[in-house]
Amino acid sequence: MNQADKYIADAVLGIDTLWGGDVMCPSGTGRFIADSWFSDFPLPEAYTHPAAAKLRAAGGVSVKNREAVEEYMRAMDVPQAIAGVREEAGKMEALRKAYLISMADSLDVMWELAMEVAGKGDAVPYARCVYAATAGQPEASQPEKKRERVAELLGRAGYKGELLEAVDAWRRERVAPMASVRALSAAVIAHYDNLSAKHLLPHLPAELARVPRANIDFQPIKDAWFSGSMNYIGRARNKDDSPQYEASYEINASLQISYPEFEQLISHEVVPGHVTTFAYLQDLYVRGKAGFEATILTMNTRAATLFEGIANNAILIAHGVTEIEQLPDEETQIGVLLALLQDDAKNQSSYLTWGEGKPQAEVAATLRRDFLVTEERADKLSGAWGRHPLLGRMYLPAYRCGTEKVAQLRRAYPAGKVLPVLYGCRGLVDIQTIDQVLG
Repeated sequence: MNQADKYIADAVLGIDTLWGGDVMCPSGTGRFIADSWFSDFPLPEAYTHPAAAKLRAAGGVSVKNREAVEEYMRAMDVPQAIAGVREEAGKMEALRKAYLISMADSLDVMWELAMEVAGKGDAVPYARCVYAATAGQPEASQPEKKRERVAELLGRAGYKGELLEAVDAWRRERVAPMASVRALSAAVIAHYDNLSAKHLLPHLPAELARVPRANIDFQPIKDAWFSGSMNYIGRARNKDDSPQYEASYEINASLQISYPEFEQLISHEVVPGHVTTFAYLQDLYVRGKAGFEATILTMNTRAATLFEGIANNAILIAHGVTEIEQLPDEETQIGVLLALLQDDAKNQSSYLTWGEGKPQAEVAATLRRDFLVTEERADKLSGAWGRHPLLGRMYLPAYRCGTEKVAQLRRAYPAGKVLPVLYGCRGLVDIQTIDQVLG
C-alpha cells in the first residue's frame, strides 16, 4: 500500500469502526459503513487495534459507550486520516482527485455525526448531511405521477376502489414465497443475467465479458431490521489467484413482496445492479484500471448514491430501455413503480423526520398512504432506518437522488457512451464527478 491507500483504509475503516461496523463480517448484520474489502492487503490499524475490537463489540458510537469511543479515539486519529486523503488527492489526476475529495467530505460529516451521537460535538445540520451524501439539498419526494400511473395500470388489471387497498390486494395475489427464495432467486437471476448479456455487455469493454455478473448466494434470515442486505465479499480466489467475485444476499424471511417487485429487487441487488457493479470494479482494480478506493466502497458517500441510482435503473438497463412504460408487460411496470415509490418513501422519511421533525407514527402513516408501501416497510423506514442519526440523514435521500440522476443520464447519452462510465470503465466516478467524464 502506498501512503494514499493507507490514509484511505484508515479513514474509511476508522469511520466504520466508530459506527460499529465490521467489514470482515460476512453478514449484513455485522457490516455498516464499509461495503467491501477485497484488495488482499493486510487490514490497517484502524481495524486491527485492540481498541477497535472493543468498540465493535460495544456496538459502536453512543453516549453509553463513551469510554470505548474515547479509547479508540486516543489510539486512532481518524480526522488526520481523512485529512491525509485530501492531501494525497491533491497530487493525483483530476478525476481521482475529485472523487477522493468528495469521499473525504462525506467521511468528515460521518465523523461529525459520530461526535454528535457520542455527546462530544454539536448537532450536524440536516442540509449538510444530505449534501455530503448526494451533492444536493433536502427536498420532499413527489410521488403523485407514479401513484397515478399505478392506479391506471391497476384499474386496467381489474383492481378498482381505494388505491392502497387495490395495491394490497394486487400484492397478496402475487406474493413471492420466501420459503422458496433460493430457487426463486436462481431463476430470476438467470433471466436478468441473460438480459444483461444482451443489452449491457455489448456496450462494455470486451475484458468484462469473462467476469461473472451474479455469483451470489441467497440466504433468508429471520427478524432482521433490514429487508435485505447484499454483502459483496470478493475474497475467494481461483487456483490461478483470480477472483471469484462472490457475494451473498440476506433477505428478511418475513418480507412481504410481490413477484414483480421481487424481479426489481433482483435486478437492483444482483444483476445488472450492485453485484455486477462491484464485480466489474473488482476486475478493473485487479487489472490496474481502478485505484485502491474501488476495493473499499463506502456507504453515505456520493459514490454510494450513484450505485443506488445504477441499481434502481438496472431493470431498465437489463431490458435495454430508458422508460418504465417501455418494459415488456404491465405487471413488471407496476412492480417497478411500487419499488421506486418505496425509494421515494425513503427520502420522504428522511425529510419529514430530520427536516420537519415529525413523529414516527405520522411519518409511517404518510409513507403507507402516499407511497403505497407495506405496513412492514412503513414501520422500518420511519423507525429503525429513518430515525437512525446516520442512515436517516445521509443514506435514505441517496436512493431517490441517484435514481433520478442515472435516469437523466441514460436519456441524455447513448448506451455506448453512458454505460461504460456508469460501471467505472472510464474511471471510478460518483454522482457528481460522473459529469466530468460525460461532459
